[in-house]
Amino acid sequence: MFEPLFQITTDISWLEASDLNHPLLRRMTIEAPGTYHHSLVVANLAEAAAEAIGANATLCRVCAYFHDVGKLVKPDYFTENMSFERNPHEDLAPTMSALIIIAHVKEGVDLALKHKLNQRIIDIIQEHHGTSLVYYFYKRAQQMHEDARAGGKIMKMRQDDIPEVREESFRYSGPKPQTKESAIVSLADAVESASRSLEKPTPAKIEQLVNDIIDQRISDHQLDECDLTLRDVRVIAERFRFTLMMMLHSRIAYPKQETKSPTPRDDSLRPDVMVTTRKPATAPPVSAA
Repeated sequence: MFEPLFQITTDISWLEASDLNHPLLRRMTIEAPGTYHHSLVVANLAEAAAEAIGANATLCRVCAYFHDVGKLVKPDYFTENMSFERNPHEDLAPTMSALIIIAHVKEGVDLALKHKLNQRIIDIIQEHHGTSLVYYFYKRAQQMHEDARAGGKIMKMRQDDIPEVREESFRYSGPKPQTKESAIVSLADAVESASRSLEKPTPAKIEQLVNDIIDQRISDHQLDECDLTLRDVRVIAERFRFTLMMMLHSRIAYPKQETKSPTPRDDSLRPDVMVTTRKPATAPPVSAA
């Protein structure tokens, strides 16, 4: 009763919101299973980091579940849901690909509003990418621009006829994370996505990956508007490293189990009632069958 009046959300309400049977999450398991699994891993990372620095761990877990619900609109355009046969971005210009990727934030907010999710969840959906750069498609657009300029010189085209690649077109609209919980989910999202590209993960590789992601977010000023301290960032990095090492640890190679072929049986030694030459005395007459 008092929660909407004073605009607060208790831990009991966050626990209720963590139910994985929510319609949006059930849709995700069917339409975007890769995103669903990604969200569960982000939730584990964010919860562990939030507990370590004294932030609201349950809030982080719930918001991590829903942070990528916007991908339900076009799930096949995101790496974790792509099929092995076809990459839909191969047929698109980098600017169009970036627009589709960036749009999942706005579409996630729309779905959250339709399902009347908590305002804190909506805020983190908006903030979890901040104003960061869609780096892959930005570099791809730059490469295509350089190729166009090289071809234009051969064909004696004017440089003004080749459009410039504007970095602003490849950045999310923001806002940047405003709270500790929002920043934790944002970092966990970036770290989990990058960890998928690790080949033969080792503690050294995982530590380097986590440090690189966090340093890049700090240098890009994505954490400027939240109240995380340098100590908090260090503890978050440590928890990310520990959790990822537990998730990505390698297993020993088990020897292949040999299957013994069955020994052939001698049918002449096996009693078979179907091949008896004489009916037993107690057998019923044929007419009774």
